Amino acid sequence: MSASKDVRVDKWLWYARFFKSRSLATQFCQAGKLRIDGTIVKKAHHSVRPGEVLTFARGHQVRVIKVLALGTRRGPAPEAQSLYEDMSPPAPPRKGKPGAAAKPMAREPGSGRPTKRERRQLDKLIGE
Repeated sequence: MSASKDVRVDKWLWYARFFKSRSLATQFCQAGKLRIDGTIVKKAHHSVRPGEVLTFARGHQVRVIKVLALGTRRGPAPEAQSLYEDMSPPAPPRKGKPGAAAKPMAREPGSGRPTKRERRQLDKLIGE
């Protein structure tokens, strides 16, 4: 196979490990959730070239990716990371109490059934 100057965008997203399968990358492209240099792309067969900027949302974060190289295969993660430069803005801080993530409401495994006193304390804490 000769070295091409462009690759299908769904293949490139799969090569760069943004999606677990190529079919997921294809569905994402066809849903119109991807922009290449600011233009919405609705075709998975659209070509991508080095130097282009891809913008898309994954989860609660907007990803801005500059294509550095075109892949020839879906290789290991370090190889995939060499295909692009991540220019994404930093993730927004999570809302909520800072200590809330550290102390979950669940009981420790193996601690057994709560006693009557513990149930009352739990009800008081929850507000019932």
